[in-house]
Amino acid sequence: MTHDSLSDITKPRHIAIVMDGNGRWASSRGLPRTAGHHKGVEAARRTVKNAHKMDIEYLTLFGFSSENWSRPRKEVQELMRLLRFYLRAETADLHKNNIRLRVIGDRVRLDKDIVELIENAESLTGDNDGMTLTIALNYGGRHDIIQAVAKTAREMVKNSMPQDEQTAAELFPRFLMTDDIPDPDLIIRTSGEQRISNFLLWQCAYSELIFTDVLWPDFNQEHFEKAITEYGQRDRRFGAMKSV
Repeated sequence: MTHDSLSDITKPRHIAIVMDGNGRWASSRGLPRTAGHHKGVEAARRTVKNAHKMDIEYLTLFGFSSENWSRPRKEVQELMRLLRFYLRAETADLHKNNIRLRVIGDRVRLDKDIVELIENAESLTGDNDGMTLTIALNYGGRHDIIQAVAKTAREMVKNSMPQDEQTAAELFPRFLMTDDIPDPDLIIRTSGEQRISNFLLWQCAYSELIFTDVLWPDFNQEHFEKAITEYGQRDRRFGAMKSV
């Protein structure tokens, strides 16, 4: 399959990916889990380039969940080291390719130097109007909803707004961490697991879901294009009846 073969397919504007399987990839080869994470970074870099080449407007990668802190300390340290490496190595290239980088998630537990790298990258690429790459770090969908609910309630009280569902429904999405990007049209999860794992819980209400057995380090352009092709063949009705 080639990029040209996708020209007649309805492509998603926003693709979100749960990058799963680094540890299993490494274990199956008798390697430490950290080796899988190294290959996972290569797969992330490859996927960003493929998405940009395919004119995908928004790509969101689930890089580190709020639950991942429970992993062994050395593994978490290595993940943070790889994050530093990625931000330092890729920011200039993202900017050169007119890609805007943004990071969602709670930054409180991230080391100061990582937060600075994130802020610098977001500042440098902030005016780019090509693809938007969002990386979810220390992110959890439930926390995203809870903090948005709290901010919505404070805003309603502060501005003496009507305390009704309509007002809340209008305000609430503005306080989600993804307020400036559309909800994902397609969510891909690698490694064969078939669950969302606390990722974009509100935003995925009408997302198409594709689960692939491919482990994340092996995920390549062919797998990416196959998922996009499957998406293009689905009938998205958003809860409405199919027209006859």
